[in-house]
Amino acid sequence: MNDKKQNIATEFKKVEQGVEGDIKRTEKRFTIFGWTSAVIFIMTITAALIAYFMVVNARVYIENSVIQAPEIDLSPTAPGILENVYVKAGDSVTANQVVARVGDELIKTKTPGIITKADAVLGAQVSANETVVAMIDPTQLRVMGKIDENKGLNLIRVGQHAIFTVDAFGSKEFQGIVDEVSPEAQA
Repeated sequence: MNDKKQNIATEFKKVEQGVEGDIKRTEKRFTIFGWTSAVIFIMTITAALIAYFMVVNARVYIENSVIQAPEIDLSPTAPGILENVYVKAGDSVTANQVVARVGDELIKTKTPGIITKADAVLGAQVSANETVVAMIDPTQLRVMGKIDENKGLNLIRVGQHAIFTVDAFGSKEFQGIVDEVSPEAQA
């Protein structure tokens, strides 16, 4: 009976040592995995912080800027009396939309856009090619700003994405692309 007890004790000790070995190997794997994960996590956070500071520091503020777009004048081909104006400033229009009528002539848009002026007086005599309604094509809008050389001009590149605000719209942000950086100073 003692031999059986001793054999069982020996077998139990072997199992116990095997389990301890497995636990130590597993702990070692988890320790290596834990350190690797921690290093990757720290590197990710560091990269994110560097990217954030690069973006924040790359911001350039322009105090004085102007929004411009080529104005499209809509006018009759022949003189006549201004009978109707169907739009008002600020309206969005589609291509081929009727915006006014002078005599029997309907004045239509050629492209979609935004009406900027529609203040002609109904019943007034209008000459041929006299502007009755003016509009802009929003795809042609440009923000033109002036910036001092020492305030970030060297950070601006053609093709760069730009985010800007316009005082009239509060803190709403608009997006665009830098399409030109003037090579010469302008007063």
